[in-house]
Amino acid sequence: MKKIKLLICLLTICFSFLLQAQRKEIKGKLIANDDVEGLHILNKTASKFTISDHKGEFIILGRTADTLLISSLIYENKEVIISTEHEQSGTINIDLEEKVSALDKVVVGKILTGSLESDLENSDAKTEINFYDLGIPGNTKLPLTQNEKKLHDADGGSWGSLGLGFGVNFHKLLNKISGRTKKLKNIVELDNRDECINRLKIDFESIIFENDTLSKNLRNEYFLFAQEDENFLNLCKQDNDIKLLEFLQQKLKAYRENLSSTNND
Repeated sequence: MKKIKLLICLLTICFSFLLQAQRKEIKGKLIANDDVEGLHILNKTASKFTISDHKGEFIILGRTADTLLISSLIYENKEVIISTEHEQSGTINIDLEEKVSALDKVVVGKILTGSLESDLENSDAKTEINFYDLGIPGNTKLPLTQNEKKLHDADGGSWGSLGLGFGVNFHKLLNKISGRTKKLKNIVELDNRDECINRLKIDFESIIFENDTLSKNLRNEYFLFAQEDENFLNLCKQDNDIKLLEFLQQKLKAYRENLSSTNND
């Protein structure tokens, strides 16, 4: 009898946790002074994605504390955290602000030119104190990978000079002539592509294939197809989730067309 009660108690607890973990459909509406159709809404927490209709309305799975990212060319990117009230009511309204592309009024005072160096000199803003200001050694760069270290060793330093001193970096020159430098650059680029595509698999695979029937054994081939694009690394460096997701969707369409063409031959 005690075992049965314990089992019922455990099942009740598990069921309550499942209910809490479930996400529900939340109906949203984007509010702005201009067109709100086709805007991208990404649930960053749950890796869910949707697009607004001509009224700015959308439906997305979410729950309390999930973060929604709204991205558009004409509006400022906006992040909104789903509150308990939003989850309970199943609705959320989001106000958007237009991007300012030009000033329509004369500004009296210090003018920003768009040049970072010039604007910093004309600004009254004070920079934060960091470890360099305090004389403490530090490094803000990520540590080099093993292959990046090899490349740095093979191609590091200046070429030297051919003046009266006649100094030449023969180590660098020999690596260049032998092709070792080029080989290491290709290896580092491949590492960067693999690192990025693996991250995209984790972040976006569930979104891309949510309504797609591409078989499991072809998905890896599709990701390899995507990472071979010449613009792939540049997109990765921008670190823009919306652009990367759009890129992956375009490549999936292209991959399916190639697959269909191959099967028909």
